[in-house]
Amino acid sequence: MTAMWKAEWVDPRSTALLVIDVQQGFVNEHSRGVIPAVVRLVEGWQAAGAPVVLSRFHNEPGSPYETITGWTRLRTPAEQALVADLVPFAASAVAIIDKPQASVFTPEGARAIREAGWTDLVLCGIDTDACVYDSAVAAYQAGYRPWIVTDACASTGGVRYHDAALLLAARNIGAEQLVTSEVVLSRISGTQGAHA
Repeated sequence: MTAMWKAEWVDPRSTALLVIDVQQGFVNEHSRGVIPAVVRLVEGWQAAGAPVVLSRFHNEPGSPYETITGWTRLRTPAEQALVADLVPFAASAVAIIDKPQASVFTPEGARAIREAGWTDLVLCGIDTDACVYDSAVAAYQAGYRPWIVTDACASTGGVRYHDAALLLAARNIGAEQLVTSEVVLSRISGTQGAHA
């Protein structure tokens, strides 16, 4: 599955880590176990001098989430806050994208990604089956190469939704785009060493 991940694709100058919606309101018994993997990924990414982007979902009043599905969570500052383990990394993130939709490709998010000149976007976070998947598909459709870090994503709905999203991602953006944090961290470290 990871044979196609080439070292040159993990160039700190052109590859960003997108940490999707690891927020208090998305932490439950199904998702909290992924937080240490996300933190390790962020630590390794920053140690390599590569850019980290954080996103935060805001469920605005009158959103489709409310009007169509009746979902009204992620409204309060407490729910919208990053998990405590990620707060220390917020100041050094190259961007924090606040978004009222699943994908990070809001007009502001799309502009930030385009202006940075990144070609590859490595995604992790919560929910695999919603914001991570939607962001990966949007990246693919916009001409970026998305990578989903399978062990640094989780679904608040449980493992079957996580697995379903990865199955769809393998079909729609390519099975070779699904990687583990071990592979990603070894490649970003190796790339940084090659350029030092």
